[in-house]
Amino acid sequence: MRMPLRVLSGLSVSLMSFSFVGCAKEPTPAPPPAKSPAPESQEAPASTSSNEKPSVPKGDTAAAEVILGSPELTAGIPGEGPLTSDQIQAWLEKPDNHVPLEIVLPLGLMAGTSQVQGIADNLMTRAKIELGRQLYFDKRLSADNTISCASCHDPDEGFARHTQFGVGINGQMGGRNSPISYNRIVSGAQFWDGRAGSLEAQAVGPIANPIEMGNTHEKAVETVAAIPGYEMQFRVIFGDDGVTIDNIGRAIATFERAVVTGPAPFDFYEGVRPFLAMKPADLEALKDDDAEAYAKYQAAKAASDAHPMSESAVRGRDLFFSEKVGCTACHVGANLADEKYHNLGVGMAAEKPDLGRFEISKDEKDKGAFKTPTIRNVALSAPYMHDGSQKTLEEVVEHYAKGGTANQWLSTKIKKIDLTPEDKTALVDFMKACTGEFPKIERGRLPE
Repeated sequence: MRMPLRVLSGLSVSLMSFSFVGCAKEPTPAPPPAKSPAPESQEAPASTSSNEKPSVPKGDTAAAEVILGSPELTAGIPGEGPLTSDQIQAWLEKPDNHVPLEIVLPLGLMAGTSQVQGIADNLMTRAKIELGRQLYFDKRLSADNTISCASCHDPDEGFARHTQFGVGINGQMGGRNSPISYNRIVSGAQFWDGRAGSLEAQAVGPIANPIEMGNTHEKAVETVAAIPGYEMQFRVIFGDDGVTIDNIGRAIATFERAVVTGPAPFDFYEGVRPFLAMKPADLEALKDDDAEAYAKYQAAKAASDAHPMSESAVRGRDLFFSEKVGCTACHVGANLADEKYHNLGVGMAAEKPDLGRFEISKDEKDKGAFKTPTIRNVALSAPYMHDGSQKTLEEVVEHYAKGGTANQWLSTKIKKIDLTPEDKTALVDFMKACTGEFPKIERGRLPE
């Protein structure tokens, strides 16, 4: 690891970049298959020993630094229409696509660099991100070719789904709302109850779930391996192992780690906020006393002016971080989520309530507890709560204001809050101001 100094949006910020080159747990990639010589060529193709150690196309193996969210990472192999074997092979023959990426998180999320999960054991490369992208949108992973990862985690619906519950094969409906699939790079255990210990495990779980993709892992592997474009990519990226259910999970997880939220108006406001706390005279004096600091102020103000928060959203921000409201008891850190499980009383009035984390931990205190979701881009992923019972952010604020729903396992962090109508509106406006751009993602180009 190293701590380079970067300048982003006119502000000098210290970022931790990750480079995991040569990780022992990463399988050795194999070379792409050689193209058949042109008919007029008299040169015989070089023979290759079956015992030859696989290697990536030769080239510069130094780690490539990239800011997650950069559109080229998820925009797909250039071209239009279904991916042909020739297009895939040409892509795989480019050495840069196999270079481990040195990850820099975007403004806002960058404060969570120390929380980055999984990439030490599953290196991120452009080739693996692209393979994961294809699998994420491919309905052939399901038993009847009707459901993909994107069916429940749709980019157009905030990487979730605007239905109360997830809808799987044959229209079957689960009992929980589809959780979001972005900013997973700073998240450990997955699902509302944390039953998947890693993003890789989460990625393959729905494939074999009878009410989601309704397939088996064995059949999914067989299907993927029978598609030449996939078989080629798995062989090059993962070496002799080729297509396995674990490698399918590794590819999808790598793509999902590349899907992050870009800077939001909240992030730009945080950059200028320290200067706004200064007295006008002191700020004016800064121009002569510290030209560098004044230049940072000007850059921060310009960025915030270009991505403004309303007065109501600023007021909501102050309430959100206040002791009175206490949202940061759970919604904390760069991703505004503590990665822990809490009972909010949601659904506990049912005759047989969903006990959430308890079913995994068997710890009494975890009854009715579910994982804290991120506030980032939350405005795009209605409905809310693990059961999708709250349709709007306004309803969510009302639930917290009343102190949740009483039950014997209610979190001690949940207390009744005295909020005016203006306060409630301000909190909703702040959450909407936590919305940043998603990266551009190609959805339709899949192997023939």
